[in-house]
Amino acid sequence: MSTPTTPAMIEALFTGYKSDFQNGLGMAASQYKQIAMTVTSNTRSNTFGWLGQFPHFREWIGTRVMQQMAAHGYSITNKTWEDTVAISRDDFDDDILGIYSPIFQEMGRAAGCFPDELVFQALANADKTACYDSQNFFDAEHPVYEKVDGTGKVIPTSNLFTAKVGAAGATTAYTGPGWYLMDCTRVIKPIIYQNRRNPELVMQADPKQGVTFTDNQIVFGASLRSNVGYGFWQMAQMMKAPLDGDMFWEAWQSITDRKADGGRPLGLRPSVLVVPPSLEKVATKLLERELTVDGGATTTNELKGKVSLVVANWMPAATA
Repeated sequence: MSTPTTPAMIEALFTGYKSDFQNGLGMAASQYKQIAMTVTSNTRSNTFGWLGQFPHFREWIGTRVMQQMAAHGYSITNKTWEDTVAISRDDFDDDILGIYSPIFQEMGRAAGCFPDELVFQALANADKTACYDSQNFFDAEHPVYEKVDGTGKVIPTSNLFTAKVGAAGATTAYTGPGWYLMDCTRVIKPIIYQNRRNPELVMQADPKQGVTFTDNQIVFGASLRSNVGYGFWQMAQMMKAPLDGDMFWEAWQSITDRKADGGRPLGLRPSVLVVPPSLEKVATKLLERELTVDGGATTTNELKGKVSLVVANWMPAATA
């Protein structure tokens, strides 16, 4: 005869499942911190006018940009993300609960990987999503002004390059996977990951209430609150082009040439190359081989170790 399920029994089991969940969290291999700044949020949303409160940073990026951020009310609103596992009460009654331990470990691992999913999805969509200046984060026409006070002639500045491929007279826009070069050496990085509440495991403990009663199930749920947004477009370059030495230098030059309003250099220097898995082999050859072939001759690879390589496992291949 089976033993009736009680709240105390469920609570005791929850302690073990919670440990499995935490172990799973620790198994998650994280990449997002290499390209994203983590901001702790204490409210429903954060408005990023606070960046203008730092005099040195305001001087670096320009007063107009800070004013523009405030004027546009650029903010990131937190979202609640959930995952649920329902266990039949019959499994409790029949004492076959050990089979669920790996499920809770995997739930924890998935929760630990979720910031990576958000950050790299945001990067893949950044040529279609607006940042603080109302242009897409990757765009051909970010406004930079002739004078330091944000007046004068507008100089459209691009951080998006689309190559033309094909024979002369029949060229078309490149449609292969995109890749990204970034300066991630500063505290403020190109992507912002906003964390409101860390992942936690909760449960419906009373077998006389909720779906435990109506559907003969005991429900455990993982929950977290967070979201992502964009920092400064100046720090990143998206290339819709073949990944080779010439295109790498094209992206490098674009970033190092960037200026604030009034023509003052921003002093940027790329530090990270981000590629989707489909470009891992090409990127590894580009950045890690000792030798390369140039004009039919074997020579020292000038790009070896030039930047760190991030193969973004959670990022879909971006295309033109």
